[in-house]
Amino acid sequence: MTRGGKTVIKDGPERRCIVSGASGDARALIRFVVGPEAQIVPDLAGKLPGRGIWVSADRTMLEQAEKKKAFARAARQAVSVPEGLADMVEALLLRRVIDLISLARKSGLALAGYEKCRDLALKDEMAILIQAHDGSTRGKTKLRPPDGPDSYIGWLSAQELGLAFGREHVIHASLRAGGLSKAVVEEATRLKGLRTGIGGYAAGEDKTDA
Repeated sequence: MTRGGKTVIKDGPERRCIVSGASGDARALIRFVVGPEAQIVPDLAGKLPGRGIWVSADRTMLEQAEKKKAFARAARQAVSVPEGLADMVEALLLRRVIDLISLARKSGLALAGYEKCRDLALKDEMAILIQAHDGSTRGKTKLRPPDGPDSYIGWLSAQELGLAFGREHVIHASLRAGGLSKAVVEEATRLKGLRTGIGGYAAGEDKTDA
């Protein structure tokens, strides 16, 4: 617990959100730098040169950072912020998640389809269950995520999940344990913060099976 009662995560390097002032694991925040022509540039990989400016991976925080000119204060200079910054960050995070799942598929760590996911669960080899948020709730509850935290991802659409597997759509997918699986969870968790109102296991109304 930090001074003032703020809880911090100690699993990795800590950074402070320029909007809320809360400190936390850098993997739960978005890094920005001041790019050419003093424009704010998202640095999701954390590799761009320059002093990092950090905002919680949360749509409201990003919108407040833009509205309250928090980027300019943190950079100590006048800066320009791209229009629709939160939407831009969401799209970039989505691309990273899809690419990582695709890599996991090529490595044999990611499988798609109800039967394959069920078999993986029966063998106790499923580390993470991924289900499309727009799939049938009744159909999705036939599979359960493994016990433990960070074992369920439910905020991708069937079309988005399909892109990772080279298909038109995918409702059920799963990941075996491995380095790529950890990266998928980290990036998907950041994406969830930009997608309010979706993603809980067995939540939502019944929809037509895709």
